[in-house]
Amino acid sequence: MSHRVAAIDCGTNSFRLLVAEPGADGGLVELTRELRIVRLGQGVDATGELHPEALARTFTAAEDYADQLRAYGVPPERRRLVATSAARDARNTAAFVAGMEARLGVRPEVITGAEEARLSFVGALSGVRVADAGPVLVMDIGGGSTELVRGEASGAIAQAVSLDIGSVRLTERFGLVGPWAAESRAAATAYVDGLLAPVGDLLEGVVTWIGVAGTVTTVSALVQGLAAYDRARVHGSTVGAAELARLLDRLAGLTAAQIRGLGAMEPGRADVITAGTLIADRIARRVTRSMLVSESDILDGVALDLLAGG
Repeated sequence: MSHRVAAIDCGTNSFRLLVAEPGADGGLVELTRELRIVRLGQGVDATGELHPEALARTFTAAEDYADQLRAYGVPPERRRLVATSAARDARNTAAFVAGMEARLGVRPEVITGAEEARLSFVGALSGVRVADAGPVLVMDIGGGSTELVRGEASGAIAQAVSLDIGSVRLTERFGLVGPWAAESRAAATAYVDGLLAPVGDLLEGVVTWIGVAGTVTTVSALVQGLAAYDRARVHGSTVGAAELARLLDRLAGLTAAQIRGLGAMEPGRADVITAGTLIADRIARRVTRSMLVSESDILDGVALDLLAGG
């Protein structure tokens, strides 16, 4: 029987795959990690439905992943597919579920925000060393939602929230086409601040702040000025509040085409990265700690769950 597992995460903007097997230390040995920008959440905030074009893009990527799962010999019972914000919010999720099950041999789980937060926390802690005692905050900025999870280095979770602010949702809701107009930026900032205000206690007194997922890793690459994305230089890097603020000001003054031309930028993220950076910036102003960037995230949490289940 194969001990390999496949974790698949279908978010609002990206669709990702991790194939791994158990390591000698009880952790993961990564065999492949893939990402496709499919923008499943295209228009969901406005229409409440998954767009046919978005479904078609996602199904095409799923067919590619299915080929890889066969090549790596991962049986259907060792696969788990989680879907997050866009699939939670859409009325026509049935078409998505049927299409993914037909292609990947596993039924998608449209997980709750609480489960998404737990998996992100477990995954983030698996990839970085947290030496300091005291509260740990894991932040996962997605396309449709942002998960904030507070807990301890032991893995115990004290508090978790899922907020309806994400890079795609914010961009679409406020028409954030660069260069940003001052009034659009002010309105988006006020909206983010309004959603963060009730969870201020979760952000106070944090000793270690870990950021995960594509917005955060891209921000790190841009702050470092990398000519091309380099996972080894991104993982374990730190980004300070002042660096975030400077990057936000820079990106807000650029068009999507100009952002797309930046060395470390993934083309499919160029039109929403500024909104994602705004979310990170508003959180940084409350946490008052530099952000530790982790390449380990919800995918790693899902894979670890699969391995723990035998």
